[in-house]
Amino acid sequence: MLRNYLKIAWRNLAKNRVYSGINVFGLAMGMACALLVGLWLSDELSYNRYVPDADRVFLVRVNYNLNGGETQTAYATPGPLQAAIARDIPQVMGTTKLTWPTEGLVRVGNRVAKEQGQYASASFFDVFDLPAVQGNPKVALANPNQIVISQTMAAKYFPAGQAIGQTLQLDNSRVFVVGAVLKDLPATSTLAFDWLANFTVQEQPWQNQWGFNSVQTYLRLRPDVSSAQAETAMRGLFRRYATFDNKERIVLQPITDLHLWGEYENGVAVGGQIEYVRIFAVVALFILLLACINFMNLSTARSAVRAKEVGVRKVIGSSRRGLMGQFLSESVLLCAVGAGVALGMVWFTLPEFNAVFDKHLTLDLTDPLRWAGIIGLVLITGLLAGSYPALFLSGLTPLSILKGAGWRPASRGPVQLRRMLVVFQFALSTFLLIGMLGIGQQMTYLRTKHLGLDRDNMIYVRLEGKLDDYEKTEAFRQVLLQAPSVAGATTTAHLPLNIQSRSTDLQWPGRNPKQLVEVSAMSVGNDFIKTTGIRLIAGRDFRPNSYADTSAYIINEAAAKLMGMTKPVGQPITFWFGKGPIIGLMKDFHLNSLHQSIGPLVLTYMPPNGQYLMVKPRHGQTPQALADLERLLKQFNPTYPFAYHFLDEAYEDLYHREQQVTTLVTSFGLLAILISCLGLFALAAFTAEQRTKEIGVRKVLGASVSSIVTLLSKDFLVLVLIAIALAVPLAWWALRAWLSSFAYRIDTAWWLFALAGLLAVTIALLTVSVQSIKAALMNPVRSLRSE
Repeated sequence: MLRNYLKIAWRNLAKNRVYSGINVFGLAMGMACALLVGLWLSDELSYNRYVPDADRVFLVRVNYNLNGGETQTAYATPGPLQAAIARDIPQVMGTTKLTWPTEGLVRVGNRVAKEQGQYASASFFDVFDLPAVQGNPKVALANPNQIVISQTMAAKYFPAGQAIGQTLQLDNSRVFVVGAVLKDLPATSTLAFDWLANFTVQEQPWQNQWGFNSVQTYLRLRPDVSSAQAETAMRGLFRRYATFDNKERIVLQPITDLHLWGEYENGVAVGGQIEYVRIFAVVALFILLLACINFMNLSTARSAVRAKEVGVRKVIGSSRRGLMGQFLSESVLLCAVGAGVALGMVWFTLPEFNAVFDKHLTLDLTDPLRWAGIIGLVLITGLLAGSYPALFLSGLTPLSILKGAGWRPASRGPVQLRRMLVVFQFALSTFLLIGMLGIGQQMTYLRTKHLGLDRDNMIYVRLEGKLDDYEKTEAFRQVLLQAPSVAGATTTAHLPLNIQSRSTDLQWPGRNPKQLVEVSAMSVGNDFIKTTGIRLIAGRDFRPNSYADTSAYIINEAAAKLMGMTKPVGQPITFWFGKGPIIGLMKDFHLNSLHQSIGPLVLTYMPPNGQYLMVKPRHGQTPQALADLERLLKQFNPTYPFAYHFLDEAYEDLYHREQQVTTLVTSFGLLAILISCLGLFALAAFTAEQRTKEIGVRKVLGASVSSIVTLLSKDFLVLVLIAIALAVPLAWWALRAWLSSFAYRIDTAWWLFALAGLLAVTIALLTVSVQSIKAALMNPVRSLRSE
């Protein structure tokens, strides 16, 4: 029976090549989107699941109570916390602390390159039981003279194959012996290192103070302990050891949630990448639904053509169930052909998809689960797309069909359904079109907004190697300033558009001692204000090489407002380096992404704390400035390769996820419009075909081409206008919700929605007009002889 169904289905598809081709292409695009997003979702949901017993491994976070009752959740923790947990909490079977990932210069013979690594406590492998290729990683990490490296790094620096016992030099200073080689971490890992060294090698005194959140802390729970039980047991750790009490509370985040749930509000995980997972899934589902709607539209539109076939089949004994099986078989077969085309589309677009979304996805057709997913997609899509046509056509009455009369009144149902489906298609297309325009406007706003400092062509390099020494850095800066291509140069501890350092140490006269205040803080070197172009409202910049200014401070407007100072210059405050005067008030500039409001900032003058050298080229001389910078760096720091970045790049990185959403909505929006136009084109063609005789009569009676085009187009135009009316309020709500995550954003102006509606109407009219004009220009003699 199934074989007979498929044979008849194939004949029907071959007989109607145009409509079948449109359906196959539409279904293929819908399924290609579903497959691409399915691969992406599978990858997103698999982060850190490679870790053995990953459900028992947690990142330690700390909730702090700020003024106003707000709770802030810190990602970083104090250095002594790890030892306190290991000592006092029996529910924990292993705990470790890590530094933030850093790039170290690795040298083995003539091979020199920067590799990303971390410093971890000796108990790291008690928490992360990662597989080793060579050696014993636990023993190696416990030895400060040994280093653990990845399989890729071992192959790169020790191509002979035996890395154990070999030596490498890190940052032109310390020599390590390779003690173990780990299997490469998968791309779905939030841990990111190619080398791992003992924490004590780089340990500083301040990293052992409870007041500095300087490390990441992870732990592994015992099998019979829940995270809630462990959190309860850890209450009071800060009160027991720290000299302050801000009612800190430890919260444990599963490592399987780190990638998707990175944002906390008032101590609770509220979102992050999971929001984009939902958006991707919903948009892909809508695109697939549009393709199914095209199939339903064309199938019900052509029901009159197949009505006699149904009548004959019923007369000779076919049951309704058998007819439904026949039509569903045709739908599934069409989807199977579309799936083959979709796989080709996925294979072709996957490299570009990976580049845009920073993935390493592959279309592995040797995986049985992947084939199960593809087959499931074909069956679900085929049954969904063919459900209504099968129900409708199999329910026709044979007597009325064969008489040629009773079937037509019953066609109101499918006509109304087709109209509803067209409205849904164009409502979704208009919704995505508004999203494309709105998100594009916001991204343009982010790129062009003046941030309160000069970021255009600003170059920065890391201070490393010999330039770790302040005197050598200052000598290098002075020589660099003599280059005609350089307008300014300064050193900073953080990039000014992404200041991550926070402090609760700020004190001022009249402050409520019970008030907990957190401010951003940054150490800067000579000429910071001048180089960055930040505007000073009052006071002065730090004086170059002034020891007295190391206990002086510059604040922004937000900090002055926080302290209630209308004229802050000259007022005393107490901060990192003791009590000192405010010597400058600078205009607010953006400290982080535009998701966040500008907060209070305190600048301290401490040139030895510089991590970056920022260089401002003269106008139009950026290439020469880069050449001068490279030449001088090779003189002052010859053992390190020249590596530079632009501040604009760092700023763009703050909106990486937004760029991905922009690409997604734009691509899928255009795809939705294309699929909708395919369906509308086919429906217009079918409508014109059904009204061939009417068009001929009208032309004989003197109707003009324009009047016939208007006649054939107006019904579709009304449907598109209804779709726009439905889409605009939904799009307004969704766009406002997305924009609400930005502290600084565009206004949702009326013209944005009007433009999207105009584009939707124009696209629909162009699509319908092609068939309408063709029908209107047909010779009326041929039209009247068509029946």
